[in-house]
Amino acid sequence: MTVPLSRKVAGKKFVWDGAINENQEQARQKMESYEKNGFEVQMFEEDGQYLVYSRRVPAVQTAE
Repeated sequence: MTVPLSRKVAGKKFVWDGAINENQEQARQKMESYEKNGFEVQMFEEDGQYLVYSRRVPAVQTAE
């Protein structure tokens, strides 16, 4: 299986975390961990395996 290193979702670029998860629950646990650390995450299923893609949520900065 060839895994794309990045994917676009709704115009946003997500990058694969490099791991192939054998089940959906394992992927969901990783997604929760990434979300707690300030990432947006997406999961994709390919050939019965689950791939997690993430992107850092930009911090909002206010002009002084």
